[in-house]
Amino acid sequence: MKKLLTYTALGSILLAGNAMAAGFHLREQSAAAQGNAFAGATAGAENSSYAYFNAAGLTRQKGTQVNLGATYIVPRAEAGNVRNQNGGREPDINNIVHAAWAPNGTISHQVDDKLTVGLGLNVPFGMITKYDSEWAGGDHGITSKVITATTTPMAAYKLTDKLSIGAGLPIQYVKARLTNSAYSSMGSNDIGDASLKGDTVDVGYQLSALYELNEDTRFGINYRSEINHKLKGDISGSGGMAAMVPYLNQDISARLDTPAMLSVGAYHQINEKWAVMAEWQRVFWSSFKSLDIMGRDTMSKPGSYLISSTKENWRDTDFFALGASYQIDHQWKLRLGVAYDQSAVKKKDRTPRIPDSDRLWYSVGLNYQYSDNLTFDVAYTYIQAKDATVDLAGDDTHRGVYAEYNNSVKLFGLSLNYKF
Repeated sequence: MKKLLTYTALGSILLAGNAMAAGFHLREQSAAAQGNAFAGATAGAENSSYAYFNAAGLTRQKGTQVNLGATYIVPRAEAGNVRNQNGGREPDINNIVHAAWAPNGTISHQVDDKLTVGLGLNVPFGMITKYDSEWAGGDHGITSKVITATTTPMAAYKLTDKLSIGAGLPIQYVKARLTNSAYSSMGSNDIGDASLKGDTVDVGYQLSALYELNEDTRFGINYRSEINHKLKGDISGSGGMAAMVPYLNQDISARLDTPAMLSVGAYHQINEKWAVMAEWQRVFWSSFKSLDIMGRDTMSKPGSYLISSTKENWRDTDFFALGASYQIDHQWKLRLGVAYDQSAVKKKDRTPRIPDSDRLWYSVGLNYQYSDNLTFDVAYTYIQAKDATVDLAGDDTHRGVYAEYNNSVKLFGLSLNYKF
């Protein structure tokens, strides 16, 4: 009975669960920071939305402030030159990913001259990819939908006139739905699609510091811990033979770890008009060692047991960004930025669920100060990814697939910040 279902249908159905961050880590938590391609985000502290990147920066926010924003993410991923396990040509796929909104918001309150508290709401990870159910790589993935929402209580304290420290407690909700086709080794492909659903809520931590060398220059450092998730849900199958498979149609649990991140940023005001900034971030994808799926009771195996364990091979990545801002007049500020974003997926480990590659960011933004209390930010970013090849033609006689991907993303960010 174990051979009824291919290893992929169980072993990699959750692959996108952590891969979502490799190709779909959503940095877009501040329209103001996006205008600079997130250069200097860890040191900027220009409004309360920057607290996602550095909680200590809240000490620069006076009184009570509310920042509300959203980013409209328009990705494009096209699969061309698609070939099946026999080398036969398959139809190209032009619409694998879909546009979506990613909201964000922050509330901060200055308790006194030393202490500021805040609350953030962010969507730090997310992905939606969908192939036609009949495509050649269906055993590697058809639908991948992962949604996260994080609420972070924060506090910042000014130790000296130059040094502030901060901390946060990210409370993260994850919901995943992933499907792929299943193969039967008993002479039939009638199992249909295997589908997994699950969700969980877990907690991590954030530690931050901001050092203001003088009124024009500041440096920031921020660490966000990994969050160890254990999704609980169910796995099911459709098709005439699905009921015969002991691993389908039951409750399951799966371990999913979102990675730790270390960021360092710098901000320098050159004169009344110009400011420059820089950012480096290390994302520790290598903490994702394996993907283990645990089942519950079945007639043949009572008690919790390991359905499958898949070894992964992610690598730690670097993000570099440079930016500049120009104060046009007392109301308008222009923001510019470029960035390089390294992929966590090596070429040999790339799969149809996450056809990821290194990316270049090009950003522009505008800040408009409507009044002393109300400001608006808009930003546009174009992300060009290097062409990516998924070559699994030699996987086995049933799951082989080859495809060439062309990926890019457009980001439209907007926000308002109000001081009470």
